[in-house]
Amino acid sequence: MNNIFSYFLPKDVKFFPLFEKASSNLIDMAALLNQLVDADASRREKLCKEIETLEHKGDEITHQIYLELSKTFITPFDREDIHALGSALDDIADYIHGASNRILLYNVTDITEPIKKLSELIIQGCNDVDKAVKELKNLKNIRVITDSCVRINSMENQADYVFDQAVANLFDFENDAKNIIKYKEVLSALETATDMCEDVANVLESIIIKYA
Repeated sequence: MNNIFSYFLPKDVKFFPLFEKASSNLIDMAALLNQLVDADASRREKLCKEIETLEHKGDEITHQIYLELSKTFITPFDREDIHALGSALDDIADYIHGASNRILLYNVTDITEPIKKLSELIIQGCNDVDKAVKELKNLKNIRVITDSCVRINSMENQADYVFDQAVANLFDFENDAKNIIKYKEVLSALETATDMCEDVANVLESIIIKYA
């Protein structure tokens, strides 16, 4: 049945490679973020610049998706879903970049376990996003997409718990108001990146419900 439906989908050589480039770029960004939280202070600026370069690359990919959308009459799935998926992938990149910037700009020297854990969860989420996106072009392995979406939702729930506990501990044990603010800002950006992974999962689930 899946093969029958996929037969009627327009054959696309534009959007799917761009989506795959965007998701692959997220894996690279997440890996650099994990290097950054484990690096000593002297290496952080370099890693942050590398993340920024990849974020600009992601912006260019997103722009290309929108440009192709404006030029293409027949799209492989709903135009709204193409736009939503491109935007959601770009949002993950934005918040990974935002988190790295805040670590550097706020001079967060003591990288706490919650920061490291959220960074690990972002890698997990980006890997699952990439796996799911790569199955979009033919929709033959819908189970891979749905399983990835389930793992992304589970990851986001874990991130919520880590974030809530970390913020609670800040208010309980940190007496310096400046530290509370800057650590909460970093934690918030990291947690929001996991939320954006869930947004991608929601778009993917919408697509497979319509076409699979």
